[in-house]
Amino acid sequence: MAKRILIIIRRSNGDVLLASPLIQHLQAHYPGAAIDLLINDDTLGIAQALPHVRQIHTYSYGWKKLPLWQRLRTEMTFIRRLFRQYDLAISLTATDSSVLYALLFGRHSISVIDTDRRKNWWKKRVLTGYYQVNNQRHVIANNLQVLPLLGISTQTIECAVQYSPQSERMIRERLMAAGIASFMIFHPSAQYAYKVYPEALRQALLQQLSRLGMQTGVAIVVTGAKTPLDLQIKAALLKSANVYDWIGETSLDEYIALSDLSMAYIGGDTLNMHIAAAQNKRVFAIFGPTLLPVWSPWSNTLQSAATLSQPEQTYDNITVFQAAMSCVPCGQAGCDNRHGKSECLYRIEPASIANAVGIWLHEYRNT
Repeated sequence: MAKRILIIIRRSNGDVLLASPLIQHLQAHYPGAAIDLLINDDTLGIAQALPHVRQIHTYSYGWKKLPLWQRLRTEMTFIRRLFRQYDLAISLTATDSSVLYALLFGRHSISVIDTDRRKNWWKKRVLTGYYQVNNQRHVIANNLQVLPLLGISTQTIECAVQYSPQSERMIRERLMAAGIASFMIFHPSAQYAYKVYPEALRQALLQQLSRLGMQTGVAIVVTGAKTPLDLQIKAALLKSANVYDWIGETSLDEYIALSDLSMAYIGGDTLNMHIAAAQNKRVFAIFGPTLLPVWSPWSNTLQSAATLSQPEQTYDNITVFQAAMSCVPCGQAGCDNRHGKSECLYRIEPASIANAVGIWLHEYRNT
């Protein structure tokens, strides 16, 4: 019986959020168990939004910038603090350091491993259990490969996020002060520029969304963080009577509350899209080079996500837009694979997105 479980997720915000179905299964199978997380410190905000998590440990990449002696002392202190503190340690990250943490911190250890035998041979020998990542399967499906190793059957697969009552109260008050009753979120940014819908196209889309909103009495709340990329988007944002610029003006906890109060999400394949899908919101997602079978929004109702690329497809409450190009999706960081321009994003017409939103809005208002 595992009473203390550690889950190691040292990747992106999306990886952390999409670990929530695994956490829920572990919590249901080991009632009363303390489930903790070990994450990179830049994903702390979304980790705090996951239900059933007791404590969060953070690793900082800033440690690598320290003088060698200070870095070693910092990491050894970190290791001593967590050494053998858990009955079970599960690493959802295949890096050598993450696997070592699972071995050091758990009496039993399970990890995802690389398919490259030159990298995984030693991991197979020392881990209690392991599974190999499948780059054609959804992140959630890959994570749930842990369960059979523990003799746990897969039940309902749902993503879930939570937020504080304080953030909900603040967001409700702000919406009321602005006179916003019904609204959709437009999220034009992403963590990386190669995922961002091009400026001329997103301005045209926002203009069309603004017109739809004015016809139906629905406001458009534009969201984003305070990163240089987000602030660059903010500086060029379209001004309109029913477009509300909230870029850089909410914490992540507040954003999750805002998303839960919204009618729909319109934007790129980023963390905010996965938050909306976890909340069962109407999602209109713009995909560029990202691998759709791995990262498409998860439908809690259908218990599945998109697997095949199409210019436009709808499953349950989710619509995904992609370019009609033979190379889509390539999975690269832009066409040059160096975070440059993604030509496929230039081939998605704003009118097709706005048309889909308009049809849904008409049906929504007439039900």
